[in-house]
Amino acid sequence: MDNSYDVIVVGAGNAALSAAIAAKENCSSVLVLEKAPEYFRGGNTYFTGGLIRFSFDGIEDLKEVIYDMSETEENSIEVGSYTEDQFYDDMMRVTHGLTDPELAQILTTQSLPTMKWLTQKGVRFVMAFGRQAFKDGDKYRFWGGAIVEAVGAGKGLSDQQFEVCKREGIEVRYGAEAKKLIQDNKGRISGITILGPDGFEDISAGSIVLASGGFEANAEMRSRYLGPGWENVKVRGVPYNTGDGIRMALEVGAQSHGHYSGCHAVAWDMNAPASGDRNITELYQKHSYPFGLIVNINGKRFVDEGYDFRNYTYVTYGRALMDQPQGLAFQIFDGKVLERKLLRDEYNIPEVTRFEANTIEELALGLDIDPKGLVDEIEAYNKAVRTDIEYNPTIKDGRCTEGLEVDKTNWAETIDQPPYVGYAVTTGISFTFGGVKINNRGQIMNSSLEPIQGLYAAGEMVGGLFYYNYPGGSGLSAGMTFGKLAGETAGRDAMVLKD
Repeated sequence: MDNSYDVIVVGAGNAALSAAIAAKENCSSVLVLEKAPEYFRGGNTYFTGGLIRFSFDGIEDLKEVIYDMSETEENSIEVGSYTEDQFYDDMMRVTHGLTDPELAQILTTQSLPTMKWLTQKGVRFVMAFGRQAFKDGDKYRFWGGAIVEAVGAGKGLSDQQFEVCKREGIEVRYGAEAKKLIQDNKGRISGITILGPDGFEDISAGSIVLASGGFEANAEMRSRYLGPGWENVKVRGVPYNTGDGIRMALEVGAQSHGHYSGCHAVAWDMNAPASGDRNITELYQKHSYPFGLIVNINGKRFVDEGYDFRNYTYVTYGRALMDQPQGLAFQIFDGKVLERKLLRDEYNIPEVTRFEANTIEELALGLDIDPKGLVDEIEAYNKAVRTDIEYNPTIKDGRCTEGLEVDKTNWAETIDQPPYVGYAVTTGISFTFGGVKINNRGQIMNSSLEPIQGLYAAGEMVGGLFYYNYPGGSGLSAGMTFGKLAGETAGRDAMVLKD
């Protein structure tokens, strides 16, 4: 087995495989180190819905990403545009203006070229009809900026990228846990120590890309950085993202960067397992709450469910569940939502914590919500709904409530038509926001803000991009965009070193 490569990539999710593919275009030999066994490969990418946010000026840009779009499909959709400026503005808006401007600029300008690059490599994408569109007349109208997904969702994206790696002659080693970076006497990263089935092994490399995710699967680090109670949350993805890459980078002097007390979290089924299920993947999430109400065990609402499209609120609201009694909440819908078929597919899986009733009081009893609290809350809510404003789920319709302690800004519909249905949810953590600082070449910077020679980062390890919140679909686009950047740079630098 070889023990020297031009580029070694640590991790095997979307960012890592994008880096490996880009590196192989620029050097001779690339090794991917996957901590998980082969049957659990793919990192958190496998557990995503596969939705990808990128800038586009119109349908012609989309047709370069979805090259097999039929004329019938093209005529049935209205996509508008989602410009680089809109993407950048969304990044700034949801992160309270804290996103690193240079990183945000790279993401928003390079997201479309990166999608085209992956398409040319054979990765296929489709329009996200099932999750990001509503039919209005004879057209499907898309909302929220992110309107394209990978074929087969996250699992499909992962499998397709592994196929590209195979075609490109990129070696993947499974069960290979990265333990320590090796430096030469000039401080350049020259290799890595791994722990594999046969014990410890040192492998040399011209460049190393760290793309092994955050620390979301590390209970101690969650508690230390995110705060008390976070050690108990459910992990949406793999149990292998324990902060190894961040730790190794910091050990060689990397500059920590970003929102270490922040993370991506969602409303996750109360009875989901402690970490990701390879069969259910992302379907434990529950994201149709803008069309209903969210209440706690006392029956009280605590967020504005219709503040914005769910793409821009689901992370904040997923974390908000942590502050409720027992860390639980309930999404409540009535018969009108069911008739309109507004609930996403994830609400229909057999593995769901759900109760249906013909009265609000029966619903409360079935879900262990305080009956009087829920009845009073819904009565007050119904009286506050502005029924004179037309209801329209395809836009921010302004149909709101008035006079409540927590008003609903859009999609406020009365809860008054049986059957009533409720879903029990808790917090599920996806990934963490804190990481290391990189420059515009993808190189990891040290505490003196100089690049650590031979060391690069991509994906969830990159700090400074997301703070407090996250525009839905930007995680995968950031992974592939910065993965491509880091891989290209690492490959070129490795070849310069050989010369």
